[in-house]
Amino acid sequence: MKRLYDLAHARAGDKGETSNIAVFCYRDEDYPELLAWLSAERVKSFMGDLVRGPVERYPVESLCAINFVLHDALRGGVTRSLALDPHGKSLSSALLEMPLVGWDDR
Repeated sequence: MKRLYDLAHARAGDKGETSNIAVFCYRDEDYPELLAWLSAERVKSFMGDLVRGPVERYPVESLCAINFVLHDALRGGVTRSLALDPHGKSLSSALLEMPLVGWDDR
């Protein structure tokens, strides 16, 4: 089964309790299908309890990318969290492990 890392790479950022993850397609021709498949709801479901708030999705067509904003994901942010990764950088790696369920059926 394909995983997201087979089609894309990602970068993460943070501000307070909010993390953002930008997912970039390796190949421009994969972008339309990834855009149709990778929804905010799928990201929220895959992240489970790591993300307590809503997930917002912002396509960036000029970069063949999708930016996701994950609210209430960093347990207080860098200065208040006891988490091992208060910046949320590992969240981008975690998202890339997402199985592309149903992708081959398209």
